Amino acid sequence: MSMPTLNTTQIVAVASQYTLVGASCACSALKCAGWESLPATFDASLLRLVGRTNDLDPYDEPTLEEHHPQGTRYDAADAPIALGHFPYNRCEIWQCVRCTRPFLRYTEYGGYYIDQRIRELNAALLIDTIATQNR
Repeated sequence: MSMPTLNTTQIVAVASQYTLVGASCACSALKCAGWESLPATFDASLLRLVGRTNDLDPYDEPTLEEHHPQGTRYDAADAPIALGHFPYNRCEIWQCVRCTRPFLRYTEYGGYYIDQRIRELNAALLIDTIATQNR
């Protein structure tokens, strides 16, 4: 089964359809306003795959450059979600199966480890840096 690549409008729609997480929802255990490791104790079956942010052309390596015009850091809760920059340019988009809370996920490959990273997809922080890169 092929995973769809979502454009900016579709990603904004996924992020915008969610309002607030209820304390009773199991996904509320994820406190991931900024990038964090997906806890090994979290039941990943509570999330469903929606799509990805990049078509991952094997001949076109996505940039590793981050986008922090306000001096934020990678793991900051207020860091922009810049779709044309790392790590957003290599993410999958997931939603809670119960409350539709959206998340971004990617795999970090370190020298001696593999780490599943997750961040809540906050519509207010989304910026389309893909369009500005293609001008």
